[in-house]
Order: sequence, then C-alpha cells, then structure tokens
Amino acid sequence: MFEKIISLKNLFDAWSEFRKDKRRKKDVAEFELGLEDNVFRLHDDLVNGTYKHGGYFSFYIHDPKKRHIHKASVRDRLLHHAIIRVIEPMWDKKFIFDSWSSRKYKGTHFAVKRLHKIGLKLSKNHSRTLWMLKLDIRKFFDSVDHKILLRILREKTFDNRLVNLFEDIVESFNPGIPLGNLTSQIFANIYMNKLDQFMKHEIRVEGYIRYADDFVLMHTDRNFLESCIVRIQDFTEGNLKLRVHPNKIILKTYSSGIDYLGYVCFPSHRILRTKTKKRLFRRATDKNFSSYNGILSHCRSRDLKIKLLQKLDRKVPKNLIKKQK
Repeated sequence: MFEKIISLKNLFDAWSEFRKDKRRKKDVAEFELGLEDNVFRLHDDLVNGTYKHGGYFSFYIHDPKKRHIHKASVRDRLLHHAIIRVIEPMWDKKFIFDSWSSRKYKGTHFAVKRLHKIGLKLSKNHSRTLWMLKLDIRKFFDSVDHKILLRILREKTFDNRLVNLFEDIVESFNPGIPLGNLTSQIFANIYMNKLDQFMKHEIRVEGYIRYADDFVLMHTDRNFLESCIVRIQDFTEGNLKLRVHPNKIILKTYSSGIDYLGYVCFPSHRILRTKTKKRLFRRATDKNFSSYNGILSHCRSRDLKIKLLQKLDRKVPKNLIKKQK
C-alpha cells in the first residue's frame, strides 16, 4: 500500500485532482511551475524516508460557526490526496452504512433523508411515538488523542513505512487533528468508527446515524435512550478520551422536531432551522442563489423561496404562486 501511495503515477493523479478549482491560488500556481521537479523531489523524499510534514498557515472562517482552519503547504496537501486515494476504499468498507460525513455518495442532505427513512420504519409509519436522543462531542477535532488514533491505524496497517508516514502527519499538529487537512476527514471517521461499532454491537440500537461528531439514536422507549447516555459517556471518555457535550444532550419525540444538520426534521417534513433561514436570507445574492436554492430544495421552503426571489428582483415562478394561494 505504501508503494502505491508514493508511486509517481499516484502522485501525478493526485495532483490532477488537487489542482481542480485551485489553479488561480498563488501557492498552487507556484508549485505547478516546477511541477515535475516538485513531484519527483517529494517522491524521492518518501522513498528515502527523509520526508517531513511541514507547518501550517492558520485562519478563521464562519460556516456559520467560527472555525479555526489550518492549511498545510501544497506539497503536503498533495501527499494527503495521494494517501486518501489509496486508503479510503479500504477503510470505507469497515465503516457502518449510517456514517454520513466525508464519504462518497453521502453528505448532509442524504443524512437527513436517511433519518426520515429510519424514523418511518421504527415508528411503523408514524403509528408509534418515536424518541430521538441527539448528542455531539465537545471540541471533537481538538480532542482527538494521537496515541489512540495511531493505535487504531496500526491495527489495520501492516507496513511500518506507512505507519511512520501516518505518525508524521498526525504529530505535525497538536492538539488533536487540524480542520483543513484532507486526511483529518478520514482520520475522524476512523476514530469515530469505534463509537459506531460500540453503538451497533454493545448498545445494539437499531436507529442510529452519525455525521462527523453529531449523532442520533432512535427508539420507541424513552427509558432505554435515557439509559444509553451514561454508557455512551463512559465509552467515549474511557476509550476515546472524548467528552459528550453536556449542554447538547437532547431527548425529545420525533413529532416535536429534531434539529439536525441545519434542518428541523419532523415525521412529515423538514424545515430550515431559524438561524439558517436568517443567515441564508441575509447572505443571498444573484451569484450564490443557485447554491442556496439547492439547500431549500431539501425542505419545506416555498415562502422563503418567494421572499428570496423578491429580494433579488427575480421573477417568481407561477407554480410557487399557485401553491401559495
């Protein structure tokens, strides 16, 4: 696997993927000017065992929460892509189906649709009261323990050269793993897969879905879900050194609406959460309208669509006007 990662073919293929939509970036353009020399030098360092991961450039974004992003050099990010191209298919087979973050053919919209499908099944077509327990991990990316992560990686990695490469990447940042590394996305899923397996084989809850560090358990018995809270806290703290956020433990009926991944989900429909609506309306422009319209297409949003169109002086389609009447 290590040989495949560092092969010149894989490195150049990884570059082709990496450079998409980035060619106008100054650091990417500079790297591309000497592309062959840069890739061959990276390849030689990896072969000779002299490669060392560099430092990071940090900045903040709001999406909508303020997040601290750390960006590695183009050389290091190219290697991240090369690694993911090889290890992702192998690790993806080990993940449960209902892990929805940073995986092909998954994502937030598919996750909320899956939540509805599971809810429909467990409530027997909404004929029974369904309870939902929603939790998330406090400061997840900052809290990932390097020793535990590397131990998990070693369990499925039988080439010491690849283990050393993983260790170099993981130890390049502290504490935790950086928001900004492509490798952090799969490392997060590998780390949280331990929790997923615990849910499936120890808790044995049929209704379970996770997106990154946000996860939901579903059951018709409220008492059962209440009893799960302490078991989950004990497992995450004892095995992963993670803390369930004490202020974000939510237990409520599906019919009262569960706030998940930007939507408030009900048995019959879903709507955008209030904060998301306000932010979307405030930031909407002609340039980003199609993107926001895509978000609205996944929920009940006719009135908001009409308001957005009117704000942007766009024509309101007749089908929306008729439905409004």
